[in-house]
Amino acid sequence: MKLTGARLLITGGGSGLGRQLARQSVARGAKVMLWDRNGSAAEKVAGELGVSARSAQVDVTDTAAVTAAASEAGEIDVLINCAGVVTGKPLLEASEAEIRRTFEVNTLAGYWTTRAVLPGMLARRSGLVVTIASAAGLVGVARQTDYAASKWAAIGFTESLRGELAGTGVGTLIVAPFYIDTGMFDGVKTRFPLLLPILKEAAAAGKILDAIERGRQQLIMPPMVRTVPWLRILPVRAFDAVANFFGINHSMDEFHGRQG
Repeated sequence: MKLTGARLLITGGGSGLGRQLARQSVARGAKVMLWDRNGSAAEKVAGELGVSARSAQVDVTDTAAVTAAASEAGEIDVLINCAGVVTGKPLLEASEAEIRRTFEVNTLAGYWTTRAVLPGMLARRSGLVVTIASAAGLVGVARQTDYAASKWAAIGFTESLRGELAGTGVGTLIVAPFYIDTGMFDGVKTRFPLLLPILKEAAAAGKILDAIERGRQQLIMPPMVRTVPWLRILPVRAFDAVANFFGINHSMDEFHGRQG
């Protein structure tokens, strides 16, 4: 799929990775619709991108709002479910509201946005649903009991959807990156930056768009993360020892997230 002339819908498009995806998509000739709960942020990004971008204030956890906004957006060739939140707290410190919000945004919202645009894709026998998950969807991380679980669910959703869509002309792409320097995970650390670098926002966005254009179904980055499924043949204690050696369960020790 070439992005030139393609119509993209990007959730969480007002900041972070969503904003970067929008900028680079337009640079490749795409037309983008940006959804964000922060309508002014999405409007600002769209204004910077000119006539190739539009925006709407949409809370992707609100099914009625999603349905209405999708109707106004028109035909969509590529849906990028990018909106995400993180609490970064131990289980007993995270509130019920925070835990529910994590699943509503990171997991359930992908159902509502996909259900809203998928019928049109199926009718045209063309389209792509992109889910921005996380390496935490492949391995649990301390202080991410809600976040990691929500991303595991997002990966399961996308894999199951891939099976349902076989032969329809509509595809899926699951993206599972290590930490990206969008500000969302400010304060996180990596013990081995050469093997597990904190990814640069612009570079990560470029790789995602490359994956879309190349028709890939899965993008895991950096390559070291791809070893996680293989490591699961180890006994649980050995698997945990490897994860601890790489500092996975201490990566959130100094996490403070985006400020302001």
